[in-house]
Amino acid sequence: MEKLLALSKVNKRFGGVVAAKDVDMEVYPGEIHGLIGPNGAGKTTMLNLISGITPVDSGTITFLGRNITKMKAHNRARMGLGRTFQTPRFLDRSDIEENILLANDLNERISFFKSFVSPKSKNFIPHLDELTRVADFSFYLEDDISSLTYGQRKMLEIIRSMITNPKLILVDEPAAGLNNVERDRVMTLLRLAAHERGIGIVLIEHSMDMIMDCCQNITVLNFGEVIACGSPQEVSNNEAVIEAYLGRRKDA
Repeated sequence: MEKLLALSKVNKRFGGVVAAKDVDMEVYPGEIHGLIGPNGAGKTTMLNLISGITPVDSGTITFLGRNITKMKAHNRARMGLGRTFQTPRFLDRSDIEENILLANDLNERISFFKSFVSPKSKNFIPHLDELTRVADFSFYLEDDISSLTYGQRKMLEIIRSMITNPKLILVDEPAAGLNNVERDRVMTLLRLAAHERGIGIVLIEHSMDMIMDCCQNITVLNFGEVIACGSPQEVSNNEAVIEAYLGRRKDA
């Protein structure tokens, strides 16, 4: 199977802080790939490097077989690279529909304005209806985005990224601040994206139960360096991972 995303010897430094050191990682279609590590390990920085928010110092990032290392973030999005954030990012003074349209229009800037008057501006509705049914929550498009709870915003951000028909979604801590019911709905959305739509997912999450349950492969970072990569079972039994998380060896 051809890989969606490949990182080769990716490096990033902020002054004296090493955020990424010779990072290699591969993600395949339909795979939920966990990216874990202690606080400060460089996980969110890695998503910023992949999405183009932050430039790499050296190394190569390949997406859909194309070198995107120096490509602008909006062009990566147009190729099918989606992104969610630890704190959901919406236009707080706009309604839900306008916030969805921002993601739905990934062509020229003028298409965003045309989408408000074009008959095709709501062609995402059937897709949206299906995904909100899966997530088990409802709203009116004309409602202010502020009418949604924090958990609903996090789910809507994932749904919004899925509506753009991406090839890969970078998902940053989707379960943070959610209750168990909301977390289960997020997991259902991610499984739908990967297993039924063939979308690759890079998932950062501090809930190890969620990581071990959802992910086929896991990359573990510590101080910006990959210390383990493999299946959930392989990673959970890795001595370097145990030491990084617990500060001791497994047999200590």
